[in-house]
Amino acid sequence: MNWRKVRIFVFTLLALCLIPATRYYQIDEPLLKLLRGSNHIDPLSLHLSGEFVENNLGTEQDADGSVTVRMIAQQYLFVPHCILVPAGVPVHLKITSADAVHSLTLNGTNYAVKTLPGTVSLAELQFPRTGDYKTVCREFCGAGHYAMRSEFKVVPRDQFPALRAGERGACVLQ
Repeated sequence: MNWRKVRIFVFTLLALCLIPATRYYQIDEPLLKLLRGSNHIDPLSLHLSGEFVENNLGTEQDADGSVTVRMIAQQYLFVPHCILVPAGVPVHLKITSADAVHSLTLNGTNYAVKTLPGTVSLAELQFPRTGDYKTVCREFCGAGHYAMRSEFKVVPRDQFPALRAGERGACVLQ
């Protein structure tokens, strides 16, 4: 057996396999976009257009009486920092990440939502009691991870401000 030819063959095979791996933006990214489908969102431009622009974040009142909450997780904060929701009403949480893997965990509940860059994570929540539910990130995301906190303020249904179409609720409305 000619070991020189075997080494040249193995080296050539490795080189041919590694070249596409260095072409992330030309090969991998378009392929991932195709495979992800409609639930994909560009983490670099999510603040600029679409569902997660700044004036669309926070609490939105739905026609059926439930509320939808849109949030962005990014190092080292949740946007918006404080969310206002009514007690006893279904809450549809939509959260995405702008930069790394994060996990929004609500203290005093069993709720935890993991979010990844480029995807929208959905969760159905409901708070039977009023109060302040502190949230923390349970996925290490860097040096400032320990300070990544926010809060859900749950108020009685009759004290929740009536929101018009297109209006977003936040703790400052209270």
